[in-house]
Amino acid sequence: MTQAEYLLLYEKYIAGEATPDEIKEVLLYRDEFEMYVVVKDDEANEYSETKRRIFNKLNKSTGQPMIVKLQRIKWWSSAAAILIFGTVGLLFLKNNQSVKPLKNNKPAIAVHDVAPGSNKAILTLASGKVISLNDVANGIISKRKDLTVKKQQGRIVEYVASAEDKNPVTNSISTPRGGQYQLVLSDGTKVWLNAASSLKFPSSFVGRNRTVELTGEAYFEVTKNKGMPFIVKFNNASIEVLGTHFDIKAYDDEETKATLAEGSIKISKNSQQKMLVPGQQVVVSKSAGNLEVSPANMDEALAWKNGYFIFHDASIESVMKTAARWYDVDVAYDADIKNKKFGGRVSKYKNISELLKNMELTGTIHFKIEGRRITVLK
Repeated sequence: MTQAEYLLLYEKYIAGEATPDEIKEVLLYRDEFEMYVVVKDDEANEYSETKRRIFNKLNKSTGQPMIVKLQRIKWWSSAAAILIFGTVGLLFLKNNQSVKPLKNNKPAIAVHDVAPGSNKAILTLASGKVISLNDVANGIISKRKDLTVKKQQGRIVEYVASAEDKNPVTNSISTPRGGQYQLVLSDGTKVWLNAASSLKFPSSFVGRNRTVELTGEAYFEVTKNKGMPFIVKFNNASIEVLGTHFDIKAYDDEETKATLAEGSIKISKNSQQKMLVPGQQVVVSKSAGNLEVSPANMDEALAWKNGYFIFHDASIESVMKTAARWYDVDVAYDADIKNKKFGGRVSKYKNISELLKNMELTGTIHFKIEGRRITVLK
């Protein structure tokens, strides 16, 4: 692949127009191409030191000479320097050479490290039977007269109901910390379930609507049916759609958010109702329970589904809650570091050390890994 071809492909990737195969090709040619640091004007010394650390890390990890592009930006908060890590731009190689896959000389697993999560979930049938989906083979895993439950491709469970199934029963699927899974409901609706999440759903849909209940986070691609709205209940709120794509983040220890990718949704809580259009996000405030609609950062909201962690001006607590769920670790804080803010992008399929080391490059925070316990240090 020439550099020109790569740049065209990368532009498609950034615009969200790349196919799954093209995304894989981009990732093969991309590791940690460029980083930049956002600092306050009075932190010139810290900026220079951070720049040096980043430059050294890039040259060491890639083994190739490169020009690292960094920029100074005015920052009007009291937060410490923010490191944008991972891929946020393009790599410019010297001598205009063709882009080649970067070599990574780091060991696959560090001495003290935690591997990423994987596809695993528990399916609970109405009979009370519990099925560990990562332990059963592909194929039919449950069957009764009007309903067949299949496992496909090692990470998708599908419900196939006949038109005669007039007496649906309630099933549930749940992912542990360090797990994720995909589900196809009987109407064809696709659901991506994030770590530490669960969904209750009927084996088939009858009546005037299609209702499911969510805890945690899930992305929905709802099959259109104008005569039967699809309703998701979560955290004393509900979303109603006819057919659309959206994400709901409803963990108990974080703000509840719903982000719309396609179509339209109506969110209701108590006596409040809001309509969303694509590219908008609604946040349910923890204090008053109000519905606050604003433009969404779609990359950040859907990053988990697309295989990444993406943070923008995120608190260390928010970053570590996400990490704790995906890597199945416990987090302790050795000092008051609540004013630290971080941003960036890194693959969620790398060991946890990759995420932590990138944040440590700021020089404002450090981590200690002991088994499955991460201690955050000043």
